Amino acid sequence: MTDDVVNVSAPARLHLGFLDPGGQSARRFGGIGMALEEPATRLSIRRARQDHVDGPEAGRAAAYLDDMRRHLGIGTRHELTISDAIPAHSGLGSGTQLALAVATALRALEGQPADISGDAARLGRGNRSGLGAAFVSGGGVAVDGGKGDSDMPPPLIARLPFPHDWRVILVLDPSDTGFHGADEVAAFATLPAFPEAQIAEICRLVLMQALPSLAETDIAGFGAAIATIQQMVGEHFAPAQGGVFTSPAVARACEALAAAGAHGIGQSSWGPTGFAFAPSAREARRLVAAIGEAAAGLDIRILAGRNHGAGVERRGLRLTGTG
Repeated sequence: MTDDVVNVSAPARLHLGFLDPGGQSARRFGGIGMALEEPATRLSIRRARQDHVDGPEAGRAAAYLDDMRRHLGIGTRHELTISDAIPAHSGLGSGTQLALAVATALRALEGQPADISGDAARLGRGNRSGLGAAFVSGGGVAVDGGKGDSDMPPPLIARLPFPHDWRVILVLDPSDTGFHGADEVAAFATLPAFPEAQIAEICRLVLMQALPSLAETDIAGFGAAIATIQQMVGEHFAPAQGGVFTSPAVARACEALAAAGAHGIGQSSWGPTGFAFAPSAREARRLVAAIGEAAAGLDIRILAGRNHGAGVERRGLRLTGTG
């Protein structure tokens, strides 16, 4: 008798900026982002006599599992174990990655074809960004084309690998969380229209500076484009989130990183997580050491980018002694 187990690892993502947050163009939102090697949501699933869901975010995962089984017409019970979860409400895409990790694992276990974009729509993810789904199907730096009339997540329109030697300096504030849920919806509703001239400038920066610089491994050009986009978008959201950064502590650390020579300073989504880029692991370590007391109370990590999507592993365990 064989008891199959499927393991899935789904990467966190940085949201590097919106193209058109207010929908002044034909499509709304649009965005550029990247996949991170860590943190990641890791889980395993197997068939069981009765349902059992364990680990961080177990309640949300159980709800996603139920929704997917109803959609797929699966009556089997399952044991679902979450061994690691991306920090919730930190701007790293935790909800989307958890939902799609559960859906991907269930489909793999039950022999169902993958449908990442469809599952994102079914589970209420991807209403503003298609990047979470894009980083389950693949990694790197990606651009989505914004939300149109379809119920599906926005389409992916560009993807490039993140340079192997570059590093991301992630600045997390364990004492704070970004906007989410009803607060996020309310914040979008109260913000003024995003200026059309800035929409045009962000699109130019993405297409004519950030992506070409990435292709040429030019971190100064890439970082300058991302920092400018972040400043424009951050100033637009400042009335809702209390400044360009949600967390004053993260803001101070990121300002210190910029002063020390880091590239592409910004905040992912509503924060509170900030980020910066360095051309190498050695330079990243120097930058982190240079900011000294500005890092007090924060969780600062040096990470590589991830140039592949979710990891899916299926194992058949041979059982004995079953009579």
